[in-house]
Amino acid sequence: MSTAEEARPAVKRESTAGTGEEEFILVGFPDVNGSIRGKALRPAAFQSALRHGTVMTDLLLALDPTDTPISDYTGFGIRSGAGDLLVHPDPTTLHDLTWRPGWKVCLATPSWPDGSRCELASREVLRSVLDVLSELGYEALSAVEYEVRVFDSESRPLSSGLSYSLSELGGFEGFVRALAPALEALGVELSAVHTEAGPGLLELNLGARPALRAADDAALTKMAVKDLAATMGLRASFLAKTAPGEEGSSGHVHFSCWRDGANAFRVADAKSELPAVFRSAIAGVVEHLPAASLLLNPTINSYKRLVPGWFAPVNATWGVENRSCAVRAIVRTDHPELCRLECRRPGADANPYLAIAAIAASAADGIKRELEPPDPIVGDAYTRSDVLELPGSLESALIAFESDDVLQAALDPRFSDYFATSRRWEVKAFRETVTEWERDRYMRTV
Repeated sequence: MSTAEEARPAVKRESTAGTGEEEFILVGFPDVNGSIRGKALRPAAFQSALRHGTVMTDLLLALDPTDTPISDYTGFGIRSGAGDLLVHPDPTTLHDLTWRPGWKVCLATPSWPDGSRCELASREVLRSVLDVLSELGYEALSAVEYEVRVFDSESRPLSSGLSYSLSELGGFEGFVRALAPALEALGVELSAVHTEAGPGLLELNLGARPALRAADDAALTKMAVKDLAATMGLRASFLAKTAPGEEGSSGHVHFSCWRDGANAFRVADAKSELPAVFRSAIAGVVEHLPAASLLLNPTINSYKRLVPGWFAPVNATWGVENRSCAVRAIVRTDHPELCRLECRRPGADANPYLAIAAIAASAADGIKRELEPPDPIVGDAYTRSDVLELPGSLESALIAFESDDVLQAALDPRFSDYFATSRRWEVKAFRETVTEWERDRYMRTV
């Protein structure tokens, strides 16, 4: 790992005139759910946006996953007339879309009409949290690993569900061959892929980067995977739990703190204890996990994945190289730059900016207070009845989040209220829904 921001690949400026490949630049920012929303600009309009910004409706801050306006917001969105945001493209994030010749994508930063930063925007929430960590003297490196389900045009999974199967990777060959250069053009390092223990389940390992860049990589990866799959007649899904009795889709986050070009989490040798800053970061993450679950597991479906026996953590635990725990301390004495913590709680459905922000804010609190973690778990954490159980539903996670004043403050109270409102909207929508399971289970007998 390197703490230096890696240079992004230069974007070729070859003309597309006369080729039938008209150039557009997709300019957008991640919404509360992590989806990149925006519009396609022609080159001249994009150059103007670089100088002056472009406008987009503030309704983009107030849409649920079905595109229904969240009417509980009063200061912006549908109830205030859906006014404008001023959106400035970040030219360092400009990249080609290999599967759409002549098209590019550029992430952007939204501001309120008066020019003040939009504290509700996911990317800005993470940026603010990282600024606090920087004030403590640390830079965060992070990486996300995604488990995505891929189906063919007839909704058949591309694999039978054997984990780490070299032969079953063949079912994904065409997709992976197209995905690797697509991610490379986006500046994303795809270090490895392997099958997982669920039909059609493929794990993507992304390279470690400075945390904001890591979140950009993750968001662009999700966009690329779904869009590229669609152009190939496939369907890709990051839903946390697709079917009962099968492994869910995780979005594990790897995290380390660096100072003066060195990994502050490094462990000298096998006999050494974890450094104090490493232990404090773990302690902070474990302490705030109940509340952080709202951001790490942000949907009703998220909690279907979080059941014992499927390598999805259910209690506030940590352990050294223990995959049954919520936080896994990874120790590589032969490669100290690789020492890090892995938070295994997030699902693939989490907004990567908010997931990393929650972990970074929790770690920063632990470091600032010099917390000591509880004893590490040895053996199967699922069998432990003496540790704190994590929220098992979106509603219980909402209660835990609203009880954690420290985490809410670290994320900005205005954002915390905004995000909690969006999750209450989800809880309300589910309460008003009658599922097929309920009809099948009760209609004949009650």
